[in-house]
Amino acid sequence: MPAAPSSPPPCALPAPGLAATRRGFLGRHLLIPLLLAVAASVVLMAGNGDQWLADQLYRWEGSRWAFKDAWWTTHVIHRGGKNLSTLAGVLVMLALLRACLDARWKALRRPLLYLLLAVGLSTGLVSLLKSMTQMDCPWDLQRYGGLRPFIGLFETRPELLGRAACFPAGHASAGYGWVALYFFALQVRPRWRWVALATAVATGLAFGFSQQLRGAHFLSHDVWSLAVSWTVAVLLYLLMFPPATASTLKEEPHA
Repeated sequence: MPAAPSSPPPCALPAPGLAATRRGFLGRHLLIPLLLAVAASVVLMAGNGDQWLADQLYRWEGSRWAFKDAWWTTHVIHRGGKNLSTLAGVLVMLALLRACLDARWKALRRPLLYLLLAVGLSTGLVSLLKSMTQMDCPWDLQRYGGLRPFIGLFETRPELLGRAACFPAGHASAGYGWVALYFFALQVRPRWRWVALATAVATGLAFGFSQQLRGAHFLSHDVWSLAVSWTVAVLLYLLMFPPATASTLKEEPHA
């Protein structure tokens, strides 16, 4: 009697759950956050929530941007915050160099490279978008003592107004860019991921609110700075740690 055909080895079988795992990860980590950003934008940009909040701050400061040139907003939070983020980037670069030279740090090479790329790409993309969207800062608008009328994101900007570069928020991205720490921790110390995320978001909030007090940005500018940074972090994570090789997508279903 002929022998029954043998089944292919397990490694040759398709992984039916892989696509579902990827979709679930993207749904939780990308689709839902982006939908929340869009919903916030409807309220802030289409519903004039930006102007309402800026109006309150402007009146509270005496119908002027009293903190525009304040020492603690310009030197401590703005300049100091930028230097702090740059220093953190340099430390990551040094750690990556150490990981490349020291075999004992080998396991950290890819996570550190991911973190460095994610922060650099997100802040760079925010800067690029600022140069393309051509939106004014609140302090430039007639509504708040400036000289320019408000031109919405999807409105044609008259050439005579000159260039503008305030959307998304650049300084806030120096904090929000570090949301990639969530995925770095997911690879290195999963239990630290929420602390890492909270630290990055809190830093971005501090940077962003300081700029709102100065009249440099509307709240929606910060929302999209965070959205861009998070999107870059998620997509780069999937690129560098795909589900086929990254066990965390399966081992951390509720990450």
